[in-house]
Amino acid sequence: MHQPSLATLARHTLSRGATPATTYALIARLGHQPLPCARAVCLALDIPLAESTRRLDDCYDALLAHPRPGSEHDTGELLEALGVFDVPKPLTDTELAVVEHFLTAIDAMGGIRPGHRHGLQRWFTTGNLTAAYLSLAAAHPLSRTGDPAAYWTALTTAGEVLTATPNPDPRLKYALTHCRAQAARI
Repeated sequence: MHQPSLATLARHTLSRGATPATTYALIARLGHQPLPCARAVCLALDIPLAESTRRLDDCYDALLAHPRPGSEHDTGELLEALGVFDVPKPLTDTELAVVEHFLTAIDAMGGIRPGHRHGLQRWFTTGNLTAAYLSLAAAHPLSRTGDPAAYWTALTTAGEVLTATPNPDPRLKYALTHCRAQAARI
């Protein structure tokens, strides 16, 4: 009897409404090794093999090399939280320009917490530029090492591009107003 591939099993499980974390746990509980299970979920989500390999290499030693018995659910949740299962969204030229403005703002912050950087990277990968903008607009450059003028200017420009798109999230307009006010104070 032919056994379905792990990726086929993952696709089927995802098609039934399971989250990527749950899909990983279900396949791993069937006795499969963690790395092939995680790779199967990535492939089932249409994450390219090279990108899947890079992401899994980054967390292999910590999560997949020596799993504890019964930790499949926790491992799946951690893989999901780390962004291993984030489906990349191809960005338009306009969206890429917005990300460039975000990167300019991040450089002008003068330092950024690793968790904030991780969250931003996930939003860039998935194309959730509204969440990234709102997060950056709520932050502030560091007083000693940051460049407030460059920070608020980059965010104002990014906000102008984002609000010019069809049907922008109403929160963007408020955040843009805030960024303009901050830029005017400098």
